[in-house]
Amino acid sequence: MTLLQTIKSSTKVSGTDKAVAHPGGQGKPSEAGHFQLQVDRQTKLFYGTYEAAERAGVAIKQNHPIVQVSIYNAAEGSTKIIELPRA
Repeated sequence: MTLLQTIKSSTKVSGTDKAVAHPGGQGKPSEAGHFQLQVDRQTKLFYGTYEAAERAGVAIKQNHPIVQVSIYNAAEGSTKIIELPRA
């Protein structure tokens, strides 16, 4: 048996297993609050209050003005885009 066949056979899941633990990195992140800070439409962090999420969003937007920074309110299903004040 070659190494490739050994690897393939050892990663097979038996038919009796209904649920397999999802490997880290691609699963749904654990929520610590219902305000999600999103950068370029990708959720980065969860916050318990809107003010905390907005402070973090403004800091990111000041350092990286090109990216789109928004806060998604999961309870209301609404999104607010963070914009820098025009000088």
